[in-house]
Amino acid sequence: MEILSKFYPDFVSVTYGAGGSTRDNTLRWTLDIKEKYGLDVMMHLTCIASSKADIKEIATTLKEYGVRNILALRGDPPQDLPTEMLKDDFHFAFELVKCLRELDGFSIGVAGYPEGHLEASSLESDIKYLKKKVDAGADFIITQLFFDNRYFFDFMDRALAAGVSVPIIPGIMPIVNLGQVQKFTQMCGATVPDPIVRDMDGQDADDMMKVGVEYAIRQCRQLLDSGVAGLHFYTLNRNQAIERVLEEVGGDFLK
Repeated sequence: MEILSKFYPDFVSVTYGAGGSTRDNTLRWTLDIKEKYGLDVMMHLTCIASSKADIKEIATTLKEYGVRNILALRGDPPQDLPTEMLKDDFHFAFELVKCLRELDGFSIGVAGYPEGHLEASSLESDIKYLKKKVDAGADFIITQLFFDNRYFFDFMDRALAAGVSVPIIPGIMPIVNLGQVQKFTQMCGATVPDPIVRDMDGQDADDMMKVGVEYAIRQCRQLLDSGVAGLHFYTLNRNQAIERVLEEVGGDFLK
């Protein structure tokens, strides 16, 4: 936070554990960032294992402390939570968006998936649910990470064709090692371009980071040149790679 705050981010997002498993810590970190650094904070909020009463309680606390930005997600249930303990109030993110909109006073973001959600039956079905989230009251979209801009541009075309008109912010994460590449392809279905894998193969940690940062810089420049609404960086609580990228793609964008 000390290092990255010097780039004056429009907002900082704080992630949420599966089924709200880090709920108390997430809320504490959100409030600490706002108080200590004076930054606008967007708290991730999942609903799959929550009741409407749970969501209203969290929303009330956020309002009390002046936090009005939420990324509304379905989320995944905790692996150790018995099925009979799952709440039945929410099954999809658009239901959470609707609930938050009824509570009023929040700027609500939702997730988009350039290569389609892993559980979506098709890209068309994925966009249908994205549109439901927007129709329920979402103000903007932040995408899942991707490494090939063609997927993002195709996603934008599908979203616009479906009538999605809210800002869409691409999610960027520099790859810093080959193991990370393989992990994320399994977790979120993101396609990693062969040149990255080829250039990282057999390299030491420093050279792998250099490859990943240089690729991310080119990716960001192309996105900015296309007129995107902004860039959202997945930092994974690290600053080195993000700092290098921001220093290179700075200029007017960071002023």
